[in-house]
Amino acid sequence: MSDARLRELAARLVAVPGVVGVLLGGSRARGTHTPDSDTDLGLYYRPPLDVDALNALARQVAGPSARVTAPGEWGPWVDGGGWLTVDGAAVDWIYRDLDRVTRSVEAAEEGRYRFHAQVGHPLGVPDFGYAGEVALGVILADPSGELAALRTRTRTLPPALGEALVAGLWEADFLIGVARKAVSRGDSSYIAGCLFRIVGICAHALHGAAGQWLVNEKGAVAAASALTGAPERFRERVDALFAAVDGDPAHLSTALDTAADLVLETADACAMMAR
Repeated sequence: MSDARLRELAARLVAVPGVVGVLLGGSRARGTHTPDSDTDLGLYYRPPLDVDALNALARQVAGPSARVTAPGEWGPWVDGGGWLTVDGAAVDWIYRDLDRVTRSVEAAEEGRYRFHAQVGHPLGVPDFGYAGEVALGVILADPSGELAALRTRTRTLPPALGEALVAGLWEADFLIGVARKAVSRGDSSYIAGCLFRIVGICAHALHGAAGQWLVNEKGAVAAASALTGAPERFRERVDALFAAVDGDPAHLSTALDTAADLVLETADACAMMAR
């Protein structure tokens, strides 16, 4: 789908009551998309959102069977939207409550964050992800200028958030300890879960130290490994770590030793990046 077609579609979307602006997100916005990638359009709205009007527009551009959800139907953080096929291309409309996004930006500026349970996000959705999406996306329609104002505030990762993400490495240390207690039982599923969270925490800490946004788990390890100053062979060592989770207590212990080394090296790398 061409840029011109995307902007034309965005102009039609902001005419729907409740829609304040439209932002191109995901791999298309970052320039890392492939021919198989979906095109993500963030629909930034204020309640009440006219879902009937959105459904009518969806049927016009994506065919008579197209539909969009009510807000909140996809869960508390993904919110809602529609998976559509427009001009033969997969185009996802994804709702974002603009007031909630603004609160996310404010919390990030103050160094406050949490990971929230959400289907499809095993690490959890970081509430600063909303702010990061604005920072990393491409504004397609913004009649009120509110998205542009948020973009100005999020152009760089807030220092307080970066410091908080690095400080969050304490949880990775804690998880190493509790996971070791499961080694003698060969409880590989529990240990794998701990390891996944440990790796995610490290990836976020490295991005925080580097002053870079990381908005979800997809591609997080590769992105962290590509950061200047990241632990050597970070991605390859994470892959090897998970390959060792096979139920054998000796292998599980080795995996946790590798994870412990990565956590220590991540802390050192973050300290060097912050200088």
